[in-house]
Amino acid sequence: MTDIVTAFVWLGGSLFALLAAVGVLRMPDVFTRMQASTKASTLGLGCLLIGAALQMADFGSLIRLASIGAFVLLTTPVAGHVIARASYFAEVPLWKGTVLDERRQHATDRSQKDERSGKDDLDGRSEGSD
Repeated sequence: MTDIVTAFVWLGGSLFALLAAVGVLRMPDVFTRMQASTKASTLGLGCLLIGAALQMADFGSLIRLASIGAFVLLTTPVAGHVIARASYFAEVPLWKGTVLDERRQHATDRSQKDERSGKDDLDGRSEGSD
C-alpha cells in the first residue's frame, strides 16, 4: 500500500516539476515566469520529498528530508521576491497584457502626496533637513 501511495505522490511531484519547467518556457515575462517556477517547483519538490519520506521510514532520513523541505520552503519565496524586485527596479518590461502595476501606482500616489506636503524625495526628508 505504501508503494502505491508513494508512486502517486512521486507522480504528482513530477508533474508539478514539469509544469514549472513548461511555465518558465511559456510565460511571457520575468514576473510570470518567476511565479510559475517558484510555486510549481516548490510544490513538486514537496511531493517528491513526501514520497521519499514514505519510502525511507528511518528517523535519520526523515530529518534530512524535513530539513531539505524547510530550506526550500524558506528560501524559494525570498529568492523569488529578490528576483522580482531586482527586475522591477531594473525596469524590465512588463508583459503587454498586464493590466495593473500596483507598485508604480503606489509610488506615483506617494510622490504626489510628498509634492503637496513640500517633501522632495521618497524617504520623507524635506529639502534642507540634512
